[in-house]
Amino acid sequence: MSKFKHFIEIKNLEKNYLTGDSTVKVIKKIDFYIDDKEFVTIMGESGSGKSTLLSIMGALNHPTHGSVVIDSIDLYSLSNEQRADFRSEYIGFIFQSFQLIPYLTVMENVMLPMAVTDKKKKTKNEMAAKVIKKVGLSSKSNRLPNQLSGGEQERVAIARAIVNTPPIILADEPTGNLDTNTAKEIMELLKSLNQDGHTIIMVTHNKTMSAYSSKTINVVDGKIEC
Repeated sequence: MSKFKHFIEIKNLEKNYLTGDSTVKVIKKIDFYIDDKEFVTIMGESGSGKSTLLSIMGALNHPTHGSVVIDSIDLYSLSNEQRADFRSEYIGFIFQSFQLIPYLTVMENVMLPMAVTDKKKKTKNEMAAKVIKKVGLSSKSNRLPNQLSGGEQERVAIARAIVNTPPIILADEPTGNLDTNTAKEIMELLKSLNQDGHTIIMVTHNKTMSAYSSKTINVVDGKIEC
């Protein structure tokens, strides 16, 4: 039996950056946990440390101190190659700025995370088509990103994040560049993905968006505010 009680356990987490002769403490001794299939919002103002926290949880940014344990795996005891494999298997990323490749079609952008897998091309096409349908863009699978609205580009980013069916989706301000109605549509889509069994961790500074989640973690100046 695992000694870990929760799907995700963050313990004594710190992240410092050196700027010249001084040390900036971005994350200050944070502890919390997230259970499997939860929808969690990490709330905080710009500069509070929430995006840094998300990058550490996503196995992208080595903490100065502390541990991140996901599914009984201590992320920062792994080698760089093992962490890359972990990200591929466990995590789908959704970025505020979409980060779509401008010269690739919707279908090609969504297929990108499968490039490192050994799946056959037919299987990759079928998996990509399935998630593109899920986000409501089947009729636009051959379009380029600049032929889509902001909300549609975010849907492509979501499809790309879920194409490998990762158990965890990390979303960094997914509605930050969208109008109110489109933001609601994206949040409903994330909520439905959570109901399908994905654990969703979303960073935002918008209290309206946090209402969609089951738990909110408030980060203020690198600390969790109860």
